[in-house]
Amino acid sequence: MRNNVRYLSRVVWLFAALVFATPMAAAPAGLTTGVIFTDYPAIADSSELVRRLSTPLTGRQIRRLLESSGKTLTEQSLDLSHERFLVYVPPRAPPGGYGLLVFVPPWSDAYLPEGWASILDRFGVIFVTAAGSGNDANVLTRREPLALIAEQNIAKLYPVDPGRVFVGGFSGGAHVAERLALAYPEIFRGALLDAGVDPIGEHAATLPAADLFDRFQSTSRLFLVTGSKDQMRLDMATDSVSSLRRWCVAGVMADEIPDAGHKVADPAALARAFTALQAPVKVDTGKLAACRAGLARDMTGAFDEVASLIAAGRKDEAMKALIRLDARFGGLAAPHSVELAEKLAAP
Repeated sequence: MRNNVRYLSRVVWLFAALVFATPMAAAPAGLTTGVIFTDYPAIADSSELVRRLSTPLTGRQIRRLLESSGKTLTEQSLDLSHERFLVYVPPRAPPGGYGLLVFVPPWSDAYLPEGWASILDRFGVIFVTAAGSGNDANVLTRREPLALIAEQNIAKLYPVDPGRVFVGGFSGGAHVAERLALAYPEIFRGALLDAGVDPIGEHAATLPAADLFDRFQSTSRLFLVTGSKDQMRLDMATDSVSSLRRWCVAGVMADEIPDAGHKVADPAALARAFTALQAPVKVDTGKLAACRAGLARDMTGAFDEVASLIAAGRKDEAMKALIRLDARFGGLAAPHSVELAEKLAAP
């Protein structure tokens, strides 16, 4: 059944893309395929993506490579006239505005998972997903900017409640959704991570600058859902929940789909996700402050190690320690981490 739905969706999308694709205007309720967006938001510029989604030392390396080659960073990696999106709009807008779920798929075609429309209707949530944004697409130059472009364009076209804007994904798409939730907590107030999640504070899920991470810790809601028979992803979810709590993230919820393997969330799980994602994050301010103080001590200790190696004249070891620090603390360590890298690179 699912394969038939995917096949029919692919046929519909291809037909619409070839014949009826037009720039998006606020459309009637229901499913619209072959949608073209026209606005390039600044939050999806390449320089902003690098700033938010790469570690500071990786960003420094990118800038140095560009400078040495005499090139500049191209701010738009996409030509929106060639990109197509699928949009589903519930029949009635809630009094406070629609919710919005920007979905990052592992597959390359754009379709709405079976059974999700009724749940989107119940919660008043618009669904948008991009074609050509599957696991075979580049993360930084396609999957992430496509998701950001979709969010910004939908928010301009429809009355959207900023407090109910979520990013989600299945499998490989969930890993991308997690990165976006970390890097853009002022845009995405929560994330549906379906059968895919990484421990944060590592290269796969880089920590952003302190102001963004403070917001993520205290206001973002993350709903991790996994099939009860999908053991590998269950183990990943367990490790990631532990990681998120070590990094003082308050709004973490985990759920299992009974008797399910590695497949997209069913409608009942989607309903549980929306219920959880719309609930306020409960923050124990004293516990959060103590947790943050512990992280600050850990980072200070890592910087002290680098300083000691520099003082001892062991520059190569100091740089390796700094790279480890950069991978772990990401934007929290900037700008001091970048300043040390410049010092170590000097003759």
